[in-house]
Amino acid sequence: MSPRPARRRVAVVGTGAIVTGSHLPALEAHADRVELVAAVDVDPARLDAFRAEAGGDVAGYPSTGAMLDAVRPDLVLIGTPPALHREQTVAALKAGAWVLCEKPLCLSLAEYDDIAAAEEASGAYASVVFQHRHGSGAAHARDLIASGELGTPLVAHCQTTWHRDAAYYAVPWRGRWSTEGGGPTMGHGIHQYDLLLHLLGPWAEVRAMASRLVHDTESEDVSTALVRFENGALATVVNSVLSPDEVSRVRVDCADATVELTHLYGHRNDDWTYTPARHVAPERATAWRTPAADVPSSHTAQLGAVLDAWDAGERPPGSGPDARATLEFAAALYKAAFTGHPVRAGEIAPGDPFHSAMHGDHPDWAPKERA
Repeated sequence: MSPRPARRRVAVVGTGAIVTGSHLPALEAHADRVELVAAVDVDPARLDAFRAEAGGDVAGYPSTGAMLDAVRPDLVLIGTPPALHREQTVAALKAGAWVLCEKPLCLSLAEYDDIAAAEEASGAYASVVFQHRHGSGAAHARDLIASGELGTPLVAHCQTTWHRDAAYYAVPWRGRWSTEGGGPTMGHGIHQYDLLLHLLGPWAEVRAMASRLVHDTESEDVSTALVRFENGALATVVNSVLSPDEVSRVRVDCADATVELTHLYGHRNDDWTYTPARHVAPERATAWRTPAADVPSSHTAQLGAVLDAWDAGERPPGSGPDARATLEFAAALYKAAFTGHPVRAGEIAPGDPFHSAMHGDHPDWAPKERA
């Protein structure tokens, strides 16, 4: 076997809760493969607190550009508000660094095109954090569905029913198209329907509805969709921040079994259940239930997958076509909801208003002038 490459030099951009609570533990778990060398934050006090927590010799910088010029990291982890993702991702790619960025990777398909062009020019890659794909339970379910072991996929349900109060939306960048890119369709439910797409493959058609029922926001606080997949399966998708009993759920009914995941913000093997059809032999169903290992869905698991791809000289998961397909689904859901017409995969191209913004300049949804 060839020796493992030297540790990758990593920088984090943003030092808020998602970085301290998820990215920093992931870096610590992979300390044999990565070294945190720099951190960026516009808040000096927060930056200093993070550097103290991270330990070691972590340099601090007030801007992404200054850090990239001084440090030239191998990998940049981005945990800033969504409106900054495109600019920071492109800058890191142009500096030759790989990127692992919090969702959404960017705010529109037009912004995604900028990232794709920067990838092409630099040879580096940008992945979006979709950690729910990376638990052992998700990998096991995907393998069973893709192999046909559970029979033909027929019906699916994808549910992100969470609750966010007015205080949550008091944060200035939340609930606004220009800074968050959308409501729960972009910022909350995206993890579950990304997992649904990961399990079932390409979608073909979306019909949808969306509304502002409670919160005083530019974007929606609930959306629903009906989806037809290329394999013929039909699915429902619900994205809500209005639901007191919070749950995240994905269910796929195949010809030979129902597979269901019920959790909130992360899953382990025990959160997945398999219910065989009546005609399935018990010994066959027993083999479905237990993956070889119990790996939680997490930033740690996804960072490991990115590093594995780098070592193998491959495009990392959650980048390129993977990242675009999920973003295109979000754009299609918004277009279908706001226009009242079905949207087919590949329909939203440059020149379509929903290509440049998720609100599509729709008169009922586009941002209004602020006094």
